[in-house]
Amino acid sequence: MRYAPPGLCVNDFALLRDEDGTYAVLHLQGPWTAEFDHLRMETSYGRATSTDLVDWQSQGTAFGVGLPGRFDQQAVWTMHPFRHGAGMAMFYTGVSGLTPGGWPLQSVGLAHSDRTDGTGWRRHGTSPVVEAAPRWYRTGERMGWRDPFVVRDDESDGWVMVICASDASLPVEVGGCVAWATSTDLEHWTVHPPLVSPGDVDELECPVLERLDDGTWLLLGSIGATRGFESWTAPTLRGPWTRRGPLGPTGSYAPRVIAAPDGSRVVLHTTPRQVGLTDTGERCRGMLAQPKSLVVEEGSAPRLAWWPGLDPWLGEATDRAAPHAVGDIDITGPVEITLRTDTPDGSRPALAVGCDGKNLWITGPDGTRLAETVLAAPAATLRILTIGEYVEVYADDVFVLTTLSYTGHPAPWTAVAEGHSRTIPARPIRLPDPHRDDASAIWPGP
Repeated sequence: MRYAPPGLCVNDFALLRDEDGTYAVLHLQGPWTAEFDHLRMETSYGRATSTDLVDWQSQGTAFGVGLPGRFDQQAVWTMHPFRHGAGMAMFYTGVSGLTPGGWPLQSVGLAHSDRTDGTGWRRHGTSPVVEAAPRWYRTGERMGWRDPFVVRDDESDGWVMVICASDASLPVEVGGCVAWATSTDLEHWTVHPPLVSPGDVDELECPVLERLDDGTWLLLGSIGATRGFESWTAPTLRGPWTRRGPLGPTGSYAPRVIAAPDGSRVVLHTTPRQVGLTDTGERCRGMLAQPKSLVVEEGSAPRLAWWPGLDPWLGEATDRAAPHAVGDIDITGPVEITLRTDTPDGSRPALAVGCDGKNLWITGPDGTRLAETVLAAPAATLRILTIGEYVEVYADDVFVLTTLSYTGHPAPWTAVAEGHSRTIPARPIRLPDPHRDDASAIWPGP
C-alpha cells in the first residue's frame, strides 16, 4: 500500500514497466537522520517490484555513486530510466562535491543497461553529458542542475530533456525553473533558455513530461517551498505553457506518471515521515504513497482522484474500530469526523477531519490543526483514508489534503453535525505486508 525499504527512507523515484507487466521502482534511499547530509545520504538507488503498484517487494540496491574523482563521486540523485533499443538508457543526477559555501555541485550523467527491469546499469564514460549553461542558469553557489526527464521530441527525430535548474536572471529565492536541452543521439546535448520559469518559485524539482491522448503535453513540477506539486499544459513541447495550479496537496511530492494494469494513467508520489515516528519529529524523507488516478479533461485543470485499483484491498464496511481504513461521508453542513481518540475508550478526539463546506482541515489532540485547505468549490462528499500515521482526504473525489499523525487509538469513526452524532462505516484496509519492517509495517499506535 505504501513502501519504503527496511530501515531506510525513500525520496525521489522513477517507475518502469517490463514486458511481462511487472513494475519496478528505482528510488533514492538514505538512512533515518534528523539532519540531511549531502555527503552521506542518498548515495544509491534502491529497487522494488510489484505487479499491481500496491504490493511492493524490496529487491536491494541497483545503482550507486561513481569512483573517486568523478562527477558522481559524492551522491547520485533523481534519475529517469526509459526504453532505448533492446535495453534501457538512464539519465541521472551526479553530485561531485560541495562549493565553499556548502552547496552541492550537480550535473547530469548517462547510464545504459541491456536489461529492461531496472538492473545491470553501466556508466557512459566518466563525465557528465549535460551541464548548466551559465548564460541562462546559475552555477556554483545555489545552483540547480538535477532531476532529468527525457522524452522524444515532437518536432524532430531527436530527444528533449527537462531539468530542475535556477534561472540566473532572477533572484535565487524565486529563480526555480525548468531548463531544457535537445539531442539527436542522447550523448551530445544543446542547452536552451528556460522552458518554464514562473518567477515565484524557489525550486521547481522533479519535472515530469507526459504526452496526453490528444497530442498535447502535461508538465508536473514539485515546488520546494510548498512541498507539493503543480501542473502546466501546452500544445507542443516548446509551449506556450499554461500554469494550471496545484495538482497535489502539501506533503505529496515528486510525482511520476505510469499506466496502471488496467491501462489508465495513475500518479504515484512520495510522502514524508517524521523523525522518530512522533508528532514532535521533524519531517524527513519518507515513503512511496499509493497511486491516484490522473484525470485530464478538456477545459479543466488536471486533478488526482481515487484510484479504483485500491478497492480490492478494502474489506466490507464496519462500525468497528480499524487502524487502517477508508470511509465516505456526505456533507450537508458543517461536520467533524473523529478517526482516533485519546484513549482506547476515550471520548476526546485525537485525530479528526472537519469541513464546513469549503474549508477543510485535519486536527490532532486538543484540536491542533495539522493541515488545512480551502476547496475550490463547496464539497458534497468526503472520502478519508488513514493508514497508521498517514491520512488522506478526497473532496468530491479530488485528492485535496494529507497529513501525518502519530497520536491516538483506533476508534469507530464518528461524525458530529448540527449537534447530532452518528457512526460512519469504514472499510478496513488489507495491508500487503503487515509484519514487514518498512512503511508496510504500520506504526501501531501508543
